[in-house]
Amino acid sequence: MTPREKVLSILERRNPDGPGYWTGNPHEDTYRIYLERIGGTRKEDLFQFLGDDCRWIPADPGYKHPKGAPIFDPYGGAPRQSLNQPGCFAQCESVAEVESYPWPDPGFLDFTDVIAEIDAHPGMAVLTGMWSPFFHHVADFFGMDNYFIKMYTHPAVVEAVTERVVDFFVEANDRLFTVLGAKADTFFFGNDFGTQRDLILSPEAFRRFLLPSMKRLIDGARRFGKKVILHSCGSIARVIPTLIDAGIDGLHPLQAMAFSMDAEYLACNFRDHLAFVGGVDTQDLLIRMTPAEIKGEVRRLRRLFGSNYIVSPSHEAILPNVPFENIIAMAEAAGE
Repeated sequence: MTPREKVLSILERRNPDGPGYWTGNPHEDTYRIYLERIGGTRKEDLFQFLGDDCRWIPADPGYKHPKGAPIFDPYGGAPRQSLNQPGCFAQCESVAEVESYPWPDPGFLDFTDVIAEIDAHPGMAVLTGMWSPFFHHVADFFGMDNYFIKMYTHPAVVEAVTERVVDFFVEANDRLFTVLGAKADTFFFGNDFGTQRDLILSPEAFRRFLLPSMKRLIDGARRFGKKVILHSCGSIARVIPTLIDAGIDGLHPLQAMAFSMDAEYLACNFRDHLAFVGGVDTQDLLIRMTPAEIKGEVRRLRRLFGSNYIVSPSHEAILPNVPFENIIAMAEAAGE
């Protein structure tokens, strides 16, 4: 099988072979260190050296505002200093005020370069789509504390802002998937709603304020026949059944040291319903353990998760403190 065929079979939970492998998207400083070690000059050189099956090509660069404006600007041009920094809707109490905001224009979308990059990786499993982190954008529009408070004091305002943010991502994905056609199989998007110990908001708030939008994004990809991988860091075990019901095919990155995100728990409860992507701990294991220990852990994960699994770090942005030898060991054990 080609890498694309293998990953598709994993997401369809019919893979007869060994697991897939994805290094992730290392930090720019990490890329520099690793490429120097192999004598490479391009990120692609690293992926080929390690035998990656996946290429992550997000579609967000396809938004090309004539004045270079970002998709969303919750601070009116000011940089974000903290997650609690009040955004432009921090004091908003009216849905009419939300409607009057200058929301992004899908007419500025041009996916020509995105499609060209996808075309440059024939046979690879391309993960694409707008990253669609609506949870974070909405939080920025209010400031995180204000966001959670307004879920109780002004829920209609929160729902209105969420709807307008997600309207853009749904339309953008529709336009992308229309021109993408059958060039790639997988929609990959991310919203981090877990902490080290639990959800960042209650399951009830999740179901009211996040789930409908996630369902819109998932349903939009499915209309075009795409498989769906959701990224969420942290402990999200309490809502994994809800996410499965919503239609996700794969879950990433499996933050191994977060509560109830260990491989034994995930495999025991969800292996028959979900493909897994990640799980090789980046908080301790990849930083401090030996290559032999890394290989032992990957083999353990393979036994637990079975063949419908993509070996990958528990966070895709590998930092420079991860020794390259340990990444090589992870890739080698994935390919055994």
